[in-house]
Amino acid sequence: MINKKKFSFGKNWQSFLRVLDKDRIENAKLSLLEFLDLKDIQNKSFLDIGCGSGLFSYAAFIIGARKIVSFDVDHYSVTSSKYLHKQVKYPSNWEIFEGSILDRNFYSKLEKFDVVYSWGVLHHTGQMWRAIKNAAGFVRKGGYFYIAIYNKVNGFIGSNFWLKVKKLYNSSPKILKTLFEIELTLNFITSKIIRFKNPLKEIITYKKRRGMNFRVDVRDSLGGYPYEFATVEEIVKFLKLTFPDFKILKVKQTNGLGNNWFLFKRDN
Repeated sequence: MINKKKFSFGKNWQSFLRVLDKDRIENAKLSLLEFLDLKDIQNKSFLDIGCGSGLFSYAAFIIGARKIVSFDVDHYSVTSSKYLHKQVKYPSNWEIFEGSILDRNFYSKLEKFDVVYSWGVLHHTGQMWRAIKNAAGFVRKGGYFYIAIYNKVNGFIGSNFWLKVKKLYNSSPKILKTLFEIELTLNFITSKIIRFKNPLKEIITYKKRRGMNFRVDVRDSLGGYPYEFATVEEIVKFLKLTFPDFKILKVKQTNGLGNNWFLFKRDN
């Protein structure tokens, strides 16, 4: 059951499915393969932690994953993922569950995987470091750990300010939520204009960002709570100390409040 104090990512993902098209699916596939530096993931097992809409599990299926396990704590996300599972006629090598990476009774039943993927999820669990540790534990020897975690930004309008915004958004009535969304959209447009970029073009081509949707991401950015964050150095240090056999392959670092992308590999 969803904690009413938390943001329901799943309800947001259900609206995303209405705009899902071939271009978004293709961009999701490219996002997976390009960051993993792999041509395909045939014969590899794929664990999608916090599967959301199910888009990346769907992409993993299309590019040939041998086995896919998707799970999410949000019932609506599970429903969204099952909708995509239905679109490919319920393949037996793709399983979908409702469960939490913090629930030992649930995750203790999982095996280890060749690719463990959790993009923009673990910082929303309320226990980020424990969630990262638990997730990394499912990477088998020679496997990959692909995660994205919100960047820690100091200053007046940094991460702690954004935490207050998210709390306020989630406690607000629907009309105020709409005003928050309009303001964030206007800020996005303004930031593009002052950089001499076309904001309309940026919004129209937003699907190039991992197949995402601008409006869905606006709600996600404002509503995503619980909300934690860390610097690149903190994430790398934590994983090296916790799993000495992990090595960092790649980091895609943001300059702002967005996600830093990480790719680790476990030694054979």
